[in-house]
Amino acid sequence: MSSPGVDGDPKPPCLPRNGLVKLPGQPNGLGAASITKGTPAAKNRPCQPPPPSTLPPPSLATPLSRATLAGAPCPPAVGPASGPAPGPPAERPPLATDEKILNGLFWYFSACEKCVLAQVCKAWRRVLYQPKFWAGLTPVLHAKELYNVLPGGEKEFVNLQGFAARGFEGFCLVGVSDLDICEFIDNYALSKKGVKAMSLKRSTITDAGLEVMLEQMQGVVRLELSGCNDFTEAGLWSSLSARITSLSVSDCINVADDAIAAISQLLPNLAELSLQAYHVTDTALAYFTARQGHSTHTLRLLSCWEITNHGVVNVVHSLPNLTALSLSGCSKVTDDGVELVAENLRKLRSLDLSWCPRITDMALEYVACDLHRLEELVLDRCVRITDTGLSYLSTMSSLRSLYLRWCCQVQDFGLKHLLAMRSLRLLSLAGCPLLTTTGLSGLVQLQELEELELTNCPGATPELFKYFSQHLPRCLVIE
Repeated sequence: MSSPGVDGDPKPPCLPRNGLVKLPGQPNGLGAASITKGTPAAKNRPCQPPPPSTLPPPSLATPLSRATLAGAPCPPAVGPASGPAPGPPAERPPLATDEKILNGLFWYFSACEKCVLAQVCKAWRRVLYQPKFWAGLTPVLHAKELYNVLPGGEKEFVNLQGFAARGFEGFCLVGVSDLDICEFIDNYALSKKGVKAMSLKRSTITDAGLEVMLEQMQGVVRLELSGCNDFTEAGLWSSLSARITSLSVSDCINVADDAIAAISQLLPNLAELSLQAYHVTDTALAYFTARQGHSTHTLRLLSCWEITNHGVVNVVHSLPNLTALSLSGCSKVTDDGVELVAENLRKLRSLDLSWCPRITDMALEYVACDLHRLEELVLDRCVRITDTGLSYLSTMSSLRSLYLRWCCQVQDFGLKHLLAMRSLRLLSLAGCPLLTTTGLSGLVQLQELEELELTNCPGATPELFKYFSQHLPRCLVIE
């Protein structure tokens, strides 16, 4: 929702969703590019602007007219004359172009607002095009936005100098081909050494294109491949480099067990691996060795339907230093698999068991007994979780984030157990059909709660939200 600006003119729309914002038209031809956050914050938390710099915000004690902001001289103060008239004041730049003031002021704007402000004048663009204002953001460029059509019908690759000036270290390219990637490498000044992260989505990159990209872009240490169906496992064997520390592969139909073998043997320094592959089996997880055991701290296995408890055994023995593990959508994993995780991965701080329909209250007992460092637990769509399971979780003093979306057996009695969890900062009860207004109202006892999600919760009434606004003033309640 846009807010009125000066003279009632509405601000340009800024509609971030999942950290993604649209760039307005730029002189370099990238009119529809977008920018996305590099690392997501807490789930469902709205995008927040970066923290302000040490400079305090401009004082509003003395209102400034538009003429003053534009640099016009201030009218003389009216009052009795006393002594000789003062000399002319020392010359200083107008407030609207004072770089010291602008450097502090621009911290208060979102990414899409900065894109618009950079088009106001050259002075503002010079200040805004400092890399510090764009740290952690990733431009998203679609294939059709990479070229300008000349009058003769020919295509010319766009000018990327504006991106280089802002020092972007990561790019997301959507729908590109091998040729597009080669053109990007040739035309972006920082591509060879300055780009640290590359994401390719819904692209037709082949084995040859992947090999050229990783060979030419020597600075890339974080790689994401999503919806790319033209490269094969042989392409991974020929292109993966030992410098890569983070790899994400999802919805790529040619990825199976042999791809995991390439990853385990070619990436000894791998710290994070995210894998969504329907054809990966327990055999693939046996490829991990002690080399990854020392370096890998995050493993996400998403919708790997063929993985069973035997695969979990391979994971816990090969990767004992994991601090974050996701088995989301691994529908064959049972309570016994969770017991293996709890007994062997004592360093875990984040565990995602969402969409695991075989998980019961017994699994939560294992988690509560052994994972004393756990700070985040995701149980979305675990339809066999009941109030008994929540009673086990109530003993976890370190748990800060708990997700129970669409846990259809959770009732008011289970919520009473959660009231003892003073460490909770985020609680999601979205879609829990058995919770009543009376049961939910008791959550006001969690005074340290920062975020509460009640989307699609029948017991969440307008009166309840008003009650929360009065008794949980510091908590963001998502309706």
